[in-house]
This record gives sequence, structure tokens and C-alpha cells, in this order.
Amino acid sequence: MSVIAQLNSPAMYLICGVIILFVAAVCIFFMVRAYKAGVAIGMDTAKMKRTIIASATFTILPSVGILLGVIALSGSLGTPLPWLRLSVIGALHYETQVAEAAAEQIGLSGLSASEMTLQAFTTIALMMSFCIMWGMLFSILFTKRYSSRLKNGGSKKAGNRPGFGDTAMTAMFIGLVSAYIGSYIGGFVSSGGLFHFAGSLMPIAVVVIAGLVMAGFLWLAEKKNAAWVDSFSIAGSMILAMLGAVVLNPIL
Repeated sequence: MSVIAQLNSPAMYLICGVIILFVAAVCIFFMVRAYKAGVAIGMDTAKMKRTIIASATFTILPSVGILLGVIALSGSLGTPLPWLRLSVIGALHYETQVAEAAAEQIGLSGLSASEMTLQAFTTIALMMSFCIMWGMLFSILFTKRYSSRLKNGGSKKAGNRPGFGDTAMTAMFIGLVSAYIGSYIGGFVSSGGLFHFAGSLMPIAVVVIAGLVMAGFLWLAEKKNAAWVDSFSIAGSMILAMLGAVVLNPIL
């Protein structure tokens, strides 16, 4: 049996499926509790139902981005683990980044299905789980104190300046984006430039397309007061960048 067949085995589906069903049951439990609490304090049930329908509707398109992540990772890690990770606690940008970094550190040329072994899968899965568990632990230890800070003025400092948390998060994402773009530019330069790029220009082109699409979403949200497009910005930029890659592939 091949490695991918083992990663897609019924046992893997059973383990991951049970966890996902448990989390879904917890979500339903708290949704019902919240609805009953709203009725108990006299909230308009018609408004609550409209809110539920609107929330469900606006989660459809953003979830496309998650589905794309599952599809992208399933080719090398099987379907159950990416399905579990991106359904419960994982984030699309985090899962792909950590999985690729772990694969490269153990000697694979990226997330390659042909090179995947059970030992490599175990290492990648362990790294993906270990690096993200700190959010849960920090929530247990520090949420109460952080909530009190939010009640006393939030994460903004005096003069409406962003606090350390906001600045650190922005710096982290700028660093991640810069690292990826730098690696793409480095690959392009090392390949010999414009006339010898042998496909190394494709990642740069996809980055440019995704950046322009995201800029368009931000422009609509901030300049045209269309705040609702924020929910679709990640999925939309991913889909259009992928379509751009398909169109540019015969050229590049």
C-alpha cells in the first residue's frame, strides 16, 4: 500500500472524523444555548434568525479558501489530516507554511507526494500541531487578563495609536510576506534572469496578481464603505491568483 493510500485509509478518516464531529457538536451546543439565552433576555427572535441566516450565508465564500487549502495539502498529506486541521483550529496560511517548512527541513523538495514517507508525514504533522497549540494554552492562561484590558480601552494606546499586540502582528505578517517574496525573487535571479527563468517567474506573477486583487478588496472596503468584502478577500485573491497561474502557465 502506498504512503498516500495509508494516509487516506479508513482509520485516518475515522480518527479525524470523530474529532471534527465532536467540535461540530460543541458548536451546535453553544449556538442553541446562545439562542435560548437571547430569548430569555427578551431579544427579538426574528432578528436572531435573520442574524443566523446572514452569518451562515457570509461564511460560504470564505470557506472556499479553506477548501482550497485542504485540496492543496491533500495531494501530499492525504485528505484526513488537512481536513481536520483546517476544520478545527488551523489557519490556511499557517498550515501550508509550516508543512512546507517542515518538509524542507527533513530533506524533501517541498510537499511532494512522490517523496512522502510515513516518517516525514509524522514529523510534518507533529510540527503543525506543536506550533499552533500555544494559542489554546495562552487562551487558558491569559484570556481573563486580556479581556479586562479590552474592557478598559482595548489594544489602542492613548492618542488612538496601536498597541504592541497590533504592531507585532502587523510586523509578523510583513515579515512572512517579505520572506516569501524574497525567496521567489531569489529563485528568479539564481535561475539566470528573464531569459533563463525556466518557470521561476510564475510565483512572482502569482504574488503580484494576488496582491492587486487584495488591494482591490481593501479599496472597496475602505473607500466605498463595502466592509462586507473583507470576508471574501482571502478566498477571492486566492481564486483569482490561481486562475491567473492557469492562464499564465502556457506563457511562463
